[in-house]
Amino acid sequence: MSRGCAARPRTSEVVAGPMLIRAFRQADLPIACRLLRQLGSEAGVEELAARLSRVLHTADHRVAIAETDDGRMAGLMHVFVRPALEKPCEAVVQALVVDEALRGRGIGLALMREAEAWAAARGLASVALHTRHAGAFYTRLGYAKVASADLMRKRLGREEGA
Repeated sequence: MSRGCAARPRTSEVVAGPMLIRAFRQADLPIACRLLRQLGSEAGVEELAARLSRVLHTADHRVAIAETDDGRMAGLMHVFVRPALEKPCEAVVQALVVDEALRGRGIGLALMREAEAWAAARGLASVALHTRHAGAFYTRLGYAKVASADLMRKRLGREEGA
């Protein structure tokens, strides 16, 4: 059986208070939209609903929510399996966001542990991600920079999902 290559976190972060990591529910949509804006997303609720529908109906994707003991949605994580030809199949954390008001309480750590456990349960050997501003956080969790690349995109002249 394959083991994840990401080392167990070497951090003193502790989740403050009880927390539930659970699957995304449709009722989470407005708060998910607000959280994703903290990552720079400009999608409105309707567009996000369409994106989530596509993700949630695609095999090997997980969208998890961190919920505080009082029922407040504190964070969101999207991870998926990425098969490739030039490297082994791995999990990719596509999005991780913790409410700005709740950062530094171990919520991101809990969501990353969930992503790692999800990947390990599928026999994947590693978890990868891209980050612009949270490199120190991921380094504390055992992640290492392995490459640097420019993201390039070409618009095809059609609407998303068309």
